[in-house]
Amino acid sequence: MPSPFPGMDPYLEGPNFWPEVHHLLISLLLESLVPQLRPKYRVALEKRVYESAGNESLLVGIPDVIVQRRTPPPPGDSNVAVAAPPTQKPLPVEVPMRMEFREAYLEVREMATGEVVTAIQVLSPANKRQGKGREMYEEKRNRIFGSRTHLVEIDLLRGGEPMPVLGNDVEAHYRILVSRGDRRPYADLYLFNLPETIPTFPLPLRSGDTEPIIDLNPLLNHLYDRAGYDFVIDYQTEPIPALAESEAAWVDAQLREQGIRE
Repeated sequence: MPSPFPGMDPYLEGPNFWPEVHHLLISLLLESLVPQLRPKYRVALEKRVYESAGNESLLVGIPDVIVQRRTPPPPGDSNVAVAAPPTQKPLPVEVPMRMEFREAYLEVREMATGEVVTAIQVLSPANKRQGKGREMYEEKRNRIFGSRTHLVEIDLLRGGEPMPVLGNDVEAHYRILVSRGDRRPYADLYLFNLPETIPTFPLPLRSGDTEPIIDLNPLLNHLYDRAGYDFVIDYQTEPIPALAESEAAWVDAQLREQGIRE
């Protein structure tokens, strides 16, 4: 069963679904591009790995706490101190837990040389909020902008801070950036909102090569059906992140029209 929405399903953006959606979308993009690009190009799956703890601050090089156990004093030792009873109740706190994050992305490489021609990034929530995930992605993004490599940046998340571009003050729920290495600083930005289908866009390659057109709509519908999201998403609740009043009204009407919401 396809998604009940014409473009991006806002329920897929929630934390319970997005990591899986991100993984499946990257995989489907790879599968769809390989037949169109071989034998000249190879589509490689790459991963960006980083560690963070607490509020996504990097936790590296902190040694484990060493606990030394002393020999207990003999019975009757008059020097043994008696612990005083606590005078206050303890405060509930959290301790930083080190976590490893893995973010997948695609690289289109020239088969003969292995050179990266195009990088394809599907943004994650960590890329759109302050922390190590955004810092690492911005560093990679800036390196690409300083090279001849093309960049395709797909943002299907309403939440967080969009990646910066110049010359655009139009707000939109979603965006796709196609930045060609031979046209910088100029790039093409595709903006679209929740009620709209996702626009198609070309995958930039070497000059003179036929560029495939990427259509995310059938890929997302295939992903939705393949994962059985129509059985697991509770459309009686509101999506995460929350919608504005007008957007919530449109979602409600869309779901009621299809008999999904009572």
